[in-house]
Amino acid sequence: MTLARRAYRIILAMSVFALLIACGLAADVWRYAGVVADTKADAALVLGAAVLGDEPSPVLVERLRHAQQLFEVGDVRAIVVTGGRSPEDELSEAEASRDWLVAQGVPADAIVLENASRTTLENFQLARPILEAHQLGSVLVVSDPLHMRRAMLIAERVGISAAPSPTQTSRYQSWGTTLPFLGRETWFMVQYLMTGR
Repeated sequence: MTLARRAYRIILAMSVFALLIACGLAADVWRYAGVVADTKADAALVLGAAVLGDEPSPVLVERLRHAQQLFEVGDVRAIVVTGGRSPEDELSEAEASRDWLVAQGVPADAIVLENASRTTLENFQLARPILEAHQLGSVLVVSDPLHMRRAMLIAERVGISAAPSPTQTSRYQSWGTTLPFLGRETWFMVQYLMTGR
């Protein structure tokens, strides 16, 4: 066997192995999307999403709506909203989230802001001292279902006592929106597992 053919077979084998790992991670992300904790917690921790000017995007609204429902039925006593401000927006994700919740009747003193994060990892890293300062020892993590596997892994590594509470009204419903989201989350899972970021 020539050196070139041996190298080709090694590369092919490594590519197949990498593909199998990616498929396994994608299956894990998909499976975990259906996990919903049947428990109460001190707070709902809403992971940030885009803001359009001074309004939460439709994706963020569905997360906030779910957190509001958790609050109203007594599953949590506070809602922690996360996310900083992009240069093109008038408000941070957390500020727009707070304003939306207050407009829906959630008391302002039940809402806690983490106002600086830009990524899912930062959502948890920057929320942890805020949770501690407000004596919120446990959280229900609120995000889209396909986001939950990575979110829960990060929460565990950051040291936050968390359980999954994915929104049941995700904007990612069609295959045209779900598959790209699944692909992104699989890639982000690979990146996080390899780099911790």
